[in-house]
Amino acid sequence: MMKIYVASSWRNALQPIAVGALRKAGHEVYDFRHPALGNYGFKWSEIDPDWQKWNNKQYKAALNHDIAQAGYDSDFAAMQWADAFVGVMPFGRSASMEMGWAAGNKKLTIFYLIEHMEPELMVKMFDHICCSMDEVIEALKEAEFPKLSTSSHPIIPREF
Repeated sequence: MMKIYVASSWRNALQPIAVGALRKAGHEVYDFRHPALGNYGFKWSEIDPDWQKWNNKQYKAALNHDIAQAGYDSDFAAMQWADAFVGVMPFGRSASMEMGWAAGNKKLTIFYLIEHMEPELMVKMFDHICCSMDEVIEALKEAEFPKLSTSSHPIIPREF
């Protein structure tokens, strides 16, 4: 069982399906939409119902609001806790930053392509690019239980 951070978008209808499939496969999964019982995750609308009309100064000020800080702290603690990150496409800027942080911190990173997207070169930094949930689960199994090498050479972990 691995501890998994699912990086995705609030707008992605497939995010809860991915969370459910990973849990069904026996993994502990952080769900930013429901980080704890009774907690429905961070939403800008909790700070201001008109958040979509903010200018840059209002946005910058809102980042220092107690609610924004609590949401950030919850997500970042989960990022540090996780063994692996599964980026469920499509996603936006926050999930891109989360996946980049994970790769830079040598966490297992899986880029899950659900629908066709414009090609992006920098996804090469991720450990796996998967086109189905079965592939995602198989990549997690392989990372958790690496195949025994028949070589007399030691397995050397990948370095960036």
